[in-house]
Amino acid sequence: MTGGICYLSLVAVRSGPSERSEMVNQLLFGDLVEVLEISNHWLKIRTLHDLYEGWCDQKQIHMLTDETLEVLRGSSLQLAGDITGLLTTRGKPALNLVLGSSLYTLSNGLFAGPGGDYHLAEGSSCPPSMQHPDEIAETAALYLNAPYLWGGRSPFGIDCSGLTQMVFKLKGISLKRDAAQQAVQGRLINLIEEAKAGDVAFFDNEEGNIIHTGIITGRGSIIHASGEVKVDPLDHHGIFNKNEGKYSHKLRLIKRFFD
Repeated sequence: MTGGICYLSLVAVRSGPSERSEMVNQLLFGDLVEVLEISNHWLKIRTLHDLYEGWCDQKQIHMLTDETLEVLRGSSLQLAGDITGLLTTRGKPALNLVLGSSLYTLSNGLFAGPGGDYHLAEGSSCPPSMQHPDEIAETAALYLNAPYLWGGRSPFGIDCSGLTQMVFKLKGISLKRDAAQQAVQGRLINLIEEAKAGDVAFFDNEEGNIIHTGIITGRGSIIHASGEVKVDPLDHHGIFNKNEGKYSHKLRLIKRFFD
């Protein structure tokens, strides 16, 4: 496997090998990728955590040997636990992190970085794990007020499925990238009255296609990214927009991703 790692805060993944192509995804620091194709200075990559494909500027991917890639994949994983963090090492500029960035612990207790061992000078890190399902909605609240950004996966711009994916990543649960892909994962909850905090609701359009998703709070509301990450009322019809006085999204199904 020819692979690499993202050693920048955020890297755009585009639909084609051009800076003018739309951004369909983002890599965060520590995301590992498989390189599928090279076109001029563009790499067609597949992210190893969710197998999502797209194009990245070759200058923004740090290539790895097969041996190094396997070492990192087998390393103990920590995730950046604050909105922002800072990695530092002697003699080199500091590296900014965003919430959910992947940090690979080395045998000396430091983290793997570009050409050296780094330590977390600002912010916290935590293992991807969950003690109680209520933590899912609590973690989603960290993204409140983040602006909606198609393809985004950070507190500085995120889309609806990016929000659910990142929240569950922080809790140690792997979700696919797009809402329609996530909707085929997990266990179906038949009635909204049976839903719990941390369940994920999916919404469709008139053609029956899944186009939106969000995390149920367990209090008759949902955290979702629509314009910004916000909390709106939710019932068996869908999401009710109080400002517009009407339903904005029609509920299709509810899935549970925890035991």
